[in-house]
Amino acid sequence: MVAAKRVAAAFVLACRPLGIPTLQNNGVFTGQETPHFHFHVVPRQSGSEWGVGPPQLARFEGAGRKRGTSNDPGGDAQRRERVHVSAGQLVETVARIRANLPAAAA
Repeated sequence: MVAAKRVAAAFVLACRPLGIPTLQNNGVFTGQETPHFHFHVVPRQSGSEWGVGPPQLARFEGAGRKRGTSNDPGGDAQRRERVHVSAGQLVETVARIRANLPAAAA
């Protein structure tokens, strides 16, 4: 949580997002196929498609999907094409975010 807070603060300074949803998913009904812990910190800009959670959550029917059912990657290629950026842009963005990370608590 400390790391997520630091990253969110850096996003605010580096990207000036409209908002930052944070979420953590556990279990097959949230789209997780291999049990592990990670935390999403997503700077939202106008036109972003995540809504209130990852895009795959919108495709789940009812309470979720059956255990062992793989995520449908049907629209992944189109999403990747819309968000494609050059390696140089990624390096620049990472540098801007790192430059704005608050100092870690001791």
